Amino acid sequence: MISIICSPVLILLIVAVIVLVSILYEISTVLHINAATGTAQATSKNKVAVDKFGITEIYPTKPNGGREWYINMSSPLNDKSFSLSGGSEKTSNSSLANATSSNGQIIKQPDGSYQVYGVRKTGKYDFSARMNVNASDTDIAQWWKNIEMTGYTKVLSASSIDAALDWYARGRMHSSSSPCEGIAYHAGLRADGSVYWQKEIWHTGGYTDFRSNITATQSLLGRWVGFKAIMYNINNDSAVRLQTYLDANATNHWRKVADVVDNGGWYADTPNDLFYSANCGRSKDYVVTNPGPIATFRSDNMIWDFKDLSIREIQAPSDVKGSTVKQFTANASSSYNPYVFGNATQQWVDKEHNIRILFTPSPEYPSVGNLTQLSFNLQDLKTGSSIKNVTATVTVINNSTANIGTGISKGTANGDFSIFKNIAAPNGNFSVKQRFLQTGTHQIIARINSKNNIFSALASFDVIVLSPR
Repeated sequence: MISIICSPVLILLIVAVIVLVSILYEISTVLHINAATGTAQATSKNKVAVDKFGITEIYPTKPNGGREWYINMSSPLNDKSFSLSGGSEKTSNSSLANATSSNGQIIKQPDGSYQVYGVRKTGKYDFSARMNVNASDTDIAQWWKNIEMTGYTKVLSASSIDAALDWYARGRMHSSSSPCEGIAYHAGLRADGSVYWQKEIWHTGGYTDFRSNITATQSLLGRWVGFKAIMYNINNDSAVRLQTYLDANATNHWRKVADVVDNGGWYADTPNDLFYSANCGRSKDYVVTNPGPIATFRSDNMIWDFKDLSIREIQAPSDVKGSTVKQFTANASSSYNPYVFGNATQQWVDKEHNIRILFTPSPEYPSVGNLTQLSFNLQDLKTGSSIKNVTATVTVINNSTANIGTGISKGTANGDFSIFKNIAAPNGNFSVKQRFLQTGTHQIIARINSKNNIFSALASFDVIVLSPR
């Protein structure tokens, strides 16, 4: 009698275990792909361009007049567009053409790099340093907007737990005498290896909380690390995408460690009476889509060496046409194209199986709660013709939410996901529909199985989901 009662339960348990094993296999395989290609996707092998210093570019410089600035490694202060200051105490010279702090200095090192020794200020802003790259006050076309800031740093000492490199742009001077000019997105890299993004709507009562505030590498003390801060407008200039890349071993192998979208809802964390006291005419969640004439390499509470600093006005990825995809084919046998065309038209190349997989979400920037179509196109890598008679499995992994709207959802310690199985693609094209229920970056995994299971290929893509406006 007992065996009869337990038998159905046992069967259900077996079925559940089989399903769970299948799901975990999909995820473990995906994680293996990410581990194998997480650094490779941003290496110099996968790029078609490097900058003046030979450093891999994540995004190309904007054509037809895109501004590029490179530190003068022979004599930085001979560059009239570059200046060193120690914070808000230097505000009398608006152009900052030759301004230097009375105590702050940069000192050339035996290896050709420079050491930043900031202004001594007791408290939060000790060893304060601001290395500013300035554009003309009147030529707005030369102001910093969609940019990639790059440099190599070695932290020698840090006098507080929150000591950080802080690279920012899209504003003017940050001083209490002109509070509304102090507007920016701040990319932070702390001495302990953690990163963050923060928004400043006015100086100093318009700071938000941190986003993507995570540990990205080990301590920076005593070693060279590459740091990239990237910001560009998306969604018809109504939102901003913010990315951080690190070259943790200073080998020109870049890995994306933070990816944030600001399309509103990221509020200043000061009380209303304080926030609106500056009379800047901005909302508490103002999206900083505007350009600014000053971009700054900042530090507080640390002494550090630097080399090969640069800022480039990049071509906004949403402006890149689909035909450009062919330029960025990776050399690895199976790898993700690190150049993301907004959310649209991403590709994965698998040379082992001679496959190119193109992925396009529609709409390009889906909002929470709306149905999104995820479309795939399979091509022969050599001929460009469609690959026929295949089946596919698509897994949608949510990076932080516990609710996925469609498909088969299962919860795990790593977040919930949906799986769409046995999708027929007789002509090499297929799609699924997904309703995302949280903002952020979601991972899309496609497993392609050929007829008679001759081969099986995996590909991974990202979709950025915005909050509704």
